[in-house]
Amino acid sequence: MTEPAAKSYVRAQLEAALLTPIRAMRWQYLPLLMIYFAYGALGIIAVAQDFWIKSALTLTPADLAALAVWLGLPWAVKMVFGELVDAVPIFGSQRRIYVFIGAALIAIGLLLLAGAAAGYFPAFHPNTIYVASQLITVTGVVLQDVVADAMSTEVVSRHQEDGTPRPEEDVTRDLGMVQVLGRLALSFGIFAVAGISGFLAQHLSYATVFLIGLVIPVISVTGALLVRLETSETRPIDWRILGGGLAFGATVTGVAVAGVPAAQEIVFLVSIIIIVAMLKRVIGHVPPDAQRHIIIAAIIIFVFRATPSVGQGYTWFSIDVLGFDQAFFGVLQQIGAAIGLAAAWLLADAVTRQPVVRVLLWLTILGGLLAIPNLILVTGAYEWTERVFGLGARSIALIDAAAQSPLAQVSMIPLLTLIAVNAPPGHRATWFALMASLMNLALVAGSLQTKYLNLIFPVDRGQYGELTMLVVVVFAIGLIVPLAAILALGHRLTRRPQ
Repeated sequence: MTEPAAKSYVRAQLEAALLTPIRAMRWQYLPLLMIYFAYGALGIIAVAQDFWIKSALTLTPADLAALAVWLGLPWAVKMVFGELVDAVPIFGSQRRIYVFIGAALIAIGLLLLAGAAAGYFPAFHPNTIYVASQLITVTGVVLQDVVADAMSTEVVSRHQEDGTPRPEEDVTRDLGMVQVLGRLALSFGIFAVAGISGFLAQHLSYATVFLIGLVIPVISVTGALLVRLETSETRPIDWRILGGGLAFGATVTGVAVAGVPAAQEIVFLVSIIIIVAMLKRVIGHVPPDAQRHIIIAAIIIFVFRATPSVGQGYTWFSIDVLGFDQAFFGVLQQIGAAIGLAAAWLLADAVTRQPVVRVLLWLTILGGLLAIPNLILVTGAYEWTERVFGLGARSIALIDAAAQSPLAQVSMIPLLTLIAVNAPPGHRATWFALMASLMNLALVAGSLQTKYLNLIFPVDRGQYGELTMLVVVVFAIGLIVPLAAILALGHRLTRRPQ
């Protein structure tokens, strides 16, 4: 290829990457994009919440990791919300009303946080208020996410204006681009508030920041009011799905309240069994080739997502040892959000054309390489890099934020596309919720591992002696386990279903 031809090719690829999401945008996509945007923009309270937890609560990193397990479970019972959204209209509404309910729950959670930070609940320990607020908020977010997931399969027209079916490849392409636009809206929501979250946390009281967060549920409600969200598909309640989900919820509540030993592990196993059983029932609507492709892809992505994190102790180390303040955390979030948004945008077209395994293989390798800045910071090697290269702790943290941010957003696009393409009519919300529940259980598995590792290598406020080993172990697991799954199963995904 000649140099002019090469430049022309690169220019064409860049133009395609930049313009593809814009060309794919349609007015009817706006409501679900506003919901995804609001979810990302909820990060406006993130910095204030992190600093408030450190200063006002007594929960350890292991406690917070254990709480993350419980907070992940509402995502794992999305099949209940999905069945309700599919089959139970409220006041004649199958979509809009559930957006309203979700927004109300998010608002209640934010008000509880603000009240706890302002000392309005002296009869209750702040730890208790925090846990309650998180459970209520995450339930509202999950409910809205289920509605958006259902809409993401419905906003793409299957027929031409004259009523004739559209080509299947065109529908598949549009469904994939809706998933891309959803991730972009989420990324843009994160980007829009990342920097200001640090500024607000530094200059306003934590209670005030939490009250400012009330603007977020207003965004999703506005989207629901502006555009008609209702679906024409109605069907009777599938009590095997709804009953199984309710039984799961009752089991979770009973085990948690009773204080059963290994309660989280029991609930996790029950969750896996119930969701796989429900998924097996619903997947009967999908052609065999697509079933095989989705199941293998789901296993690989489950393992990819079921990796531990270091936990909250790393944030506290950054505050106490590295001296990062609220404003700098806002800068880190802003850079990470900007890079994540740019990567999701520029890579959108390429990722939707690539096999799942190839995308995740490169993301796993890159994730391992990009964890090196964390190792430099916790080992104190940043003092050497500052003397030799002029790169201190803050510079390395900036590099780390820029490098790590694209991975999570990009990794979900292939799976979401597969789910959307194969969503069966009349079961779309339930289908999407079940598959998403399985993937969210992977995050629960990761939270369980985070809890175990924080118990083995305990880290607490001002006590960071075990942090280096904790980071090394997390790095090793995050690289080796996904690679093993990809190499073992990836060859069985020979092609994407058409």
